[in-house]
Amino acid sequence: MANNKTKRLRPSVLQADIDGFAALQVIAGYHPANAAFDAGNVESAKITMETKQTEEVQKQTAAESARDDSVAAEWAFHDFMLGVKNQVKAQYGPDSNEYQSLGLKKKSEYRTGRRNSSGNSGGTT
Repeated sequence: MANNKTKRLRPSVLQADIDGFAALQVIAGYHPANAAFDAGNVESAKITMETKQTEEVQKQTAAESARDDSVAAEWAFHDFMLGVKNQVKAQYGPDSNEYQSLGLKKKSEYRTGRRNSSGNSGGTT
């Protein structure tokens, strides 16, 4: 028995268990001393495992689908807000407080570029 039963079994171990179950089904005189391990209980455990695996796949698919829907809604909202920003800029202007209230920088807050007429980078010649 493994010590950490919160980690998945390796696929090879699980396949060996499934193969062992198939072999157990054809053993004619299987009557274990411990009734907890009779063939009916083993089959019930296998069916439970398969049911839980199926549920897991279905829930993963549902979660992935919900994530995709959420991402699409985020992008739709983002595109909508870009349009809103453009409309505020058109209505109030790029140097307005309303434009700034949307988290944008006013046009007057940008530094204007200053070119050096001599082509030097600040040195004297």
